[in-house]
Amino acid sequence: MEKLVIIPTYNEKENIEAIIAAVIGLQQNYHVLIIDDNSPDDTAQIVRSLFSKYPGQLFLEQRMGKLGLGTAYIHGFKWAIDKAYEYIFEMDADFSHNPADLERLYEACKAGAGVAVGSRYVRGGAVENWPANRIILSKGASVYTRIITWMPVKDPTAGFVCYRREVLESMNLDGIHFVGYAFQIEMKFASWKLGFKITEVPITFKDRKLGASKMNKGIVKEGILGVLKLRWESLFKNYHKKVSNETVNLQRM
Repeated sequence: MEKLVIIPTYNEKENIEAIIAAVIGLQQNYHVLIIDDNSPDDTAQIVRSLFSKYPGQLFLEQRMGKLGLGTAYIHGFKWAIDKAYEYIFEMDADFSHNPADLERLYEACKAGAGVAVGSRYVRGGAVENWPANRIILSKGASVYTRIITWMPVKDPTAGFVCYRREVLESMNLDGIHFVGYAFQIEMKFASWKLGFKITEVPITFKDRKLGASKMNKGIVKEGILGVLKLRWESLFKNYHKKVSNETVNLQRM
């Protein structure tokens, strides 16, 4: 098994069937894992109804409540490692990420990147249908993160990402504790600190047409304070040791 797309969901009944069909319909051997946080709109039940249509390609992990984006992806990463997938993708359910761009991220990792980021803020990247305040917030967060962390990634909060298996295996996933913006930043920061190459692939990000955004003030606050915490730990708290899976790294030496 080679390629797994992880899609976290909470109340995505308007989008879930279409996004699954779009990913699997690429006919590039993508498998899809939905991590649902017990959506009250029965998102998980819609996924279950599609099992017979996509046998061996569609999987569901349903959790007991709304536990956050970061923990959903960590759950999915561990599942993917256990099932021996080689390329593991993060992707939103709401079509803000174009499924057709999955192959471009995959090719970037095949060409040598440990992490391929679908980037809004490199040459060729763009944002569509976002209000001005969201664009200012997102671009400001990116600049702020680069200034504080020195990480050479222009879109550190991006949520459209491909990881090579070895990156996630080399990481102590239990050492990643953030949930929203800060989770996406920390995953890239940890990959960079562990010595993996990060390549940014230009994409056009489109605001969702259906369903409600999960953005809130708590996620923004976590992003601001989380970046400062990452920088502090990298300077004074042996951050590398915190996020390194020492067993795997010793085996690689």
